[in-house]
Amino acid sequence: MGIYILRRLALIIPTLVGIMLLNFIIVQAAPGGPVEQLIAEMEGHGGSALARAGGGDTGGEVATGSSDSRGSRGLPPELLQEIEAMYGFDKPAHERFLMMLKDYATFDFGESFFRDRTVIELIIDKMPVSISLGLWSTLIIYLISIPLGIRKAVSDGSRFDVWTSSAIVVGYAIPGFLFAILLIVLFAGGSYFDWFPLRGLTSADFEQMTWYQKIGDYFWHLALPVTANVIGGFATLTLLTKNSFLDEIGKQYVVTARAKGLEEKQVLYGHVFRNAMLIVIASLPGVLVSLFFTGSLLIEVIFSLDGLGLLGFEAALNRDYPVIFGTLYIFTLMGLVLKLISDITYVLVDPRIDFESREGA
Repeated sequence: MGIYILRRLALIIPTLVGIMLLNFIIVQAAPGGPVEQLIAEMEGHGGSALARAGGGDTGGEVATGSSDSRGSRGLPPELLQEIEAMYGFDKPAHERFLMMLKDYATFDFGESFFRDRTVIELIIDKMPVSISLGLWSTLIIYLISIPLGIRKAVSDGSRFDVWTSSAIVVGYAIPGFLFAILLIVLFAGGSYFDWFPLRGLTSADFEQMTWYQKIGDYFWHLALPVTANVIGGFATLTLLTKNSFLDEIGKQYVVTARAKGLEEKQVLYGHVFRNAMLIVIASLPGVLVSLFFTGSLLIEVIFSLDGLGLLGFEAALNRDYPVIFGTLYIFTLMGLVLKLISDITYVLVDPRIDFESREGA
């Protein structure tokens, strides 16, 4: 297992480089950029933009932009060169990419073009919101889906199985952001009740609260966004758990265990559970990455939660390339590490799995 882990860790490097290169090329081809935005701003709001243009290098080693846009006509060539140097556009694309890889190897992501803060500071500042949403949503999804999926497998075809399947299909068919809007209308002062807050992760007077009041306030603010996340996420895992258990229940070793006189609980949780959970464990990295960084984007916007999803979305709109590439690098790295952890968990759940022998086969 140790050799397999080392191999997987070594593969993380070329995988990261490949993903960053692909996205770098896509960004190069995308129209617009911070240079064009600054030029347009200079033509419309001369004073502030000229001050920014003289502000020096802001860490734009990964961006692209052309000074030949229509907005650049009539501007002095020296000023255009200064703007390009400010964002790092005065170097060829391959040099910018190599410099980016060198800096990212030491987790130096540079500074945001438009926020006057380093990328790592922005990520650390936004991380608590995304972790709160993703962690609690994932925990609740698994606490609901696994027992429900097992119960549906045991009572396959019963009334309970039918009506829960209907409820799951309805919940899955409603997008999470629509359910979030419904929750706001019903419970956050929309048209009916005003039981929950609409904005933020904590109240304005959070620092003056006692420790138990802080805990209550924290979960009070999380109640609606986490509920919206859970509704859209538990359906797939529930059906996956059910089908996995049904597949295992029909196998010969289960028939043999029952023939030996073992109780049904011993058969389910002593024999079936370990094998059936393998496919559920395999889906954990994808669920975590999705809920942490992508699935909660609209939820963050709707509930005014300033997390990583909203940060990445705004960076893409503003062509804030250091933030785009910095968050992409961290998200990709975390996804690859979580996938490796998932494989290690496979072995912990079922020691019969040997990835090293499979790779050598």
